[in-house]
Amino acid sequence: MKFPRLPDWVVYAAIIVVLLAAALGRGERADAPPPPPKGADPLGEALGPASPFDPAIVVDVPESPGPAAGTAFSIARSGVWLTARHVVDGCPRVALVVGPGAGVAVTVRIDPKGEAALLYTEGGSTPLPLALGEPLRRGQRAFHPGFPQGEPGEASSRLLGRENLVVRGHGARTEPVLVWAETGRTEGLTGTLGGLSGAPALDAQGRVLGVTIAESPRRGRIYTTAPEVVSATLSSAGRRLDATGAAGETITPQNYFYVADDLRRELQVAQVVCLAN
Repeated sequence: MKFPRLPDWVVYAAIIVVLLAAALGRGERADAPPPPPKGADPLGEALGPASPFDPAIVVDVPESPGPAAGTAFSIARSGVWLTARHVVDGCPRVALVVGPGAGVAVTVRIDPKGEAALLYTEGGSTPLPLALGEPLRRGQRAFHPGFPQGEPGEASSRLLGRENLVVRGHGARTEPVLVWAETGRTEGLTGTLGGLSGAPALDAQGRVLGVTIAESPRRGRIYTTAPEVVSATLSSAGRRLDATGAAGETITPQNYFYVADDLRRELQVAQVVCLAN
């Protein structure tokens, strides 16, 4: 039996295909490297210590502050919380909201030298880890879970630098603060972030860098206490808390909404209100 003779052009075509396949198989690959993990943003220079020559922001506080509402967060399971001073200063009765229409009584300790205040309750929630001694870098992110406008909400920001907060009127003083550029907030939340005062400023590892104390809506700025101010508040109250606690839940711009919901649900972050007599 004889097989039909293949045309020469078929043989040549097969040889060319084999040679091309071998050449391409040995060719150099130039695949792009995998993208960096989300949240791994390049950071700027290290932030230096506070200085009296830092820019100043002036706040006028009335001598008789009116009722206020804000946010607090747990720093000890025994029932110790941090909030912003102006949320509770001058309030005759303070309560921590633990459910719809339900609250617990709070004992307040004001730091006369800073914008942080300590709250005490009978028992508490899982504390947020502190990172008050960690180095700060311009451009690093912070996340602020709390109760803006009295409702659950949150904001995100990037560190710009330091300023000096000059308080005139009630509680007059000057103290260093950190300045952050707002980069995001709860979907649909417009206008003021009032009520977010007292919220923790959390780093990407879920650790507390400071206490949220003010905003500048026109400039898109958020202000927090400087870490050294919170450390001084804790020391003055005799609190010996771990200032470099283990990391909490990792937070990114993609998940901080969900992390904030978890913190509020577990009452690690709670609403604090001033009650009328």
